[in-house]
Order: sequence, then structure tokens, then C-alpha cells
Amino acid sequence: MNRINVSIGNGHSDPLDDMGKRVIAAWHNAEHGKIGEPELNVTFESMEAFLRHVTPKRLEMVRFLREHPTTSVAELARQLGRDYKNVYEDVDALAAAGLIEKEGRSIRAIADEIVLKL
Repeated sequence: MNRINVSIGNGHSDPLDDMGKRVIAAWHNAEHGKIGEPELNVTFESMEAFLRHVTPKRLEMVRFLREHPTTSVAELARQLGRDYKNVYEDVDALAAAGLIEKEGRSIRAIADEIVLKL
């Protein structure tokens, strides 16, 4: 199962520092031969930044794409019964956030599970 770990800065720690700690821990594990499954980590600076990128409609889209990868934004808009322009913007935002993958014209979810860490 592929998982995306989503971390949100809380104002008490630097999200980039937290990300650096994860990289260092993975490096040390690899040095000691402890190589587990690859992790996908996405870090947002704040809850506000997270909510700008991940709206209820966008989460619905990620869930749909998990089961139905598609060949184009137009096809995805048709399948969801939504306006092309809005779906296009949502696909761009989710791809920029690292929650879906857009390769050429095809669009797919990259994980079976998204874990939110506050």
C-alpha cells in the first residue's frame, strides 16, 4: 500500500526542519541496511496553506482518481460532472501539492492512503 504522510506546521516547529529530520533519519537507516518501503511526505507550512490546496472537492477528486485513473482533465471533468476550468485548476493544485500525479495528459492518485499529521 502506498501512503502519503501529510505534515502541517503548527507554529511551534519549522516544517522544513521536520522535513530535514525525516531525510536524515532515512539516510541513517539506509546506512545501517534498514531500507523499508519508500515514503511519500508532503509538508505544508500551516493549516491555512493546507486548506488552500486541499478542499473538500479536491479530496473527492483524489478519492475518485484512486479508483479511476483518467486520460485527461476533460475526461475527469466529464466523469465528475464538474466544470472543466475548475477541474483543471484543482488538478494543478493537487499535482503541485504532491497528492496526485499528472504525466502527460493522464492523471492518477499516487497513494492508497493519505495520513494527516497535525
